[in-house]
Formats: sequence, C-alpha cells, structure tokens
Amino acid sequence: MRGALLSRHFWGLFFPLLFLLLLGCADAGQGEAVGRVSWVHDGDTLKVDGIGTVRLIGVDVPETASSYRDQYLRRQGVASSIQRQTAKKALHFVIGEAKGKQVSLCFDGERKDRHGRTLAYVILPDGRNLNRLLLEEGLAAVYRRFDFQLKKEFLTAEKEARGAGRGMWKK
Repeated sequence: MRGALLSRHFWGLFFPLLFLLLLGCADAGQGEAVGRVSWVHDGDTLKVDGIGTVRLIGVDVPETASSYRDQYLRRQGVASSIQRQTAKKALHFVIGEAKGKQVSLCFDGERKDRHGRTLAYVILPDGRNLNRLLLEEGLAAVYRRFDFQLKKEFLTAEKEARGAGRGMWKK
C-alpha cells in the first residue's frame, strides 16, 4: 500500500515537471516565474503578485460586454448571448482554479503584449495548464492571430471541446 502511494506521489510530481521541462520553463534562461494569483480580471487575464497583469497565451475568452471581438465566434455559430454567459463562466472557473494559488508562468516568444501585460502559460500547482483547461472546458477559443509553441495542441483541445459540445460549443 505504501509503495503504491509513493508511486502515485512520484508520478503526480513527475508529469508536471516533465511538462515544464518540455516547455523549456525549467531552464531559468527561458524564464519561468512563480507568483500568487491575487486577482482575476476576466477569463484570460490575471494579476500575479510580483509579476503584474498576465494575459494567457493562445486563448481568447469572450468579453463580458458586446464588442467587435464577438464577430469571430458569431461566425463559428456562438450567439452573443452565449458569449456573455461563457465570459462569466470562464471568470468563475479561473477564480476557482487559480485565485489565491501559487502558479508557475512559462513564457513563449514575446514577453509582453501591446497593452504591457505579461504573456504566459499559467501552470497550476497540480501541473495543469490553465490556458489549455479553458479550451477543454469550452470556455475559450484558440487565439489564432499569433503563433505560439502549443498552438497545435490547443487547436486539438478546442476541436475536442467543440465535438463534445462543452461550454460555448454546446449544441
């Protein structure tokens, strides 16, 4: 029994560390940062103590108010009313998963966006990638405008959420 617990503990630590290594985050030169999430602005923007405002790389969560950005998802069959609901659900999801927790930030290419926000993958304490979780739950779409290291993986996650009818992709 004890051996099984140790084995589970080992694998529970091994996979998150492997993930960070694959992203290149374990190498200080690639720029892993750690901080506590003190505020969640919306589904894809957080405040991390010691870092500042962080924008999640590769995901686009609908806005809480109608905007020109609704057009892309409307073309994908997601009504504006569903986008508003999804924005609220994503906010609550991120609060539940990340607020008050120590997270790791992994960088990919550009460190800042045009608004001065830090661009990062947010890795939760259990090793899960928050950016990807939003896609898997159907609470975000892949941000296709820019290239990023995990784009192919993120497109697959979005496609699976659409196929399963999760979140905003509900049929």
